[in-house]
Amino acid sequence: MRHDPPQTSHTLGVDLRALRRARGFTLAQTAQALGRSVGWLSQVERDKSEPSITDLRLMAAHFDIPVSMLFRHDAAPAAEAGFIVRATARRPIGSSMEGLVEELLSPDLSDDFEMVHSTFLPHSHIKNFVQRPTQEVGYIISGTLEIEIDGVVHSLDAGDSFRIRGEAFRWANRTTEPVVAIWVIAPPVY
Repeated sequence: MRHDPPQTSHTLGVDLRALRRARGFTLAQTAQALGRSVGWLSQVERDKSEPSITDLRLMAAHFDIPVSMLFRHDAAPAAEAGFIVRATARRPIGSSMEGLVEELLSPDLSDDFEMVHSTFLPHSHIKNFVQRPTQEVGYIISGTLEIEIDGVVHSLDAGDSFRIRGEAFRWANRTTEPVVAIWVIAPPVY
């Protein structure tokens, strides 16, 4: 019996198109910012052309995301692509600054929302408030997270959840244990 390797699907182009649209950029605006042609960018978004590392750095700066978000990741087998994200194939996102480690749980960035696995390291916090035009819902899996929403501080334990609808917020893990949360953001910000 013959076993062919599983077919895979690349999602860099899908992710780039989703990022561009989420940021409200046209193909022409993005191509101009990258110093490339509209045709080239269109081919990249359709996975017909491969961007260089320099192109990826320029894209990351243009979309205000970490460049690691654009590095090729393990593609899912064809039957799972766009549906399944294995625990071992999650893509790291964010910058890991302030003691926050984030992984994308969504198969790609083409939906109206993104789902993120967030780990807040012990004694970590974000100093400055974050405010963005999103709706966000979080669910604490383990640990105790302090979240300040619009000037009101809330202490959340495992099983608790929260919602933010454009309000300014910041968070802190004041404990000696990591906090793990699932965070859903609409529209996507990564």
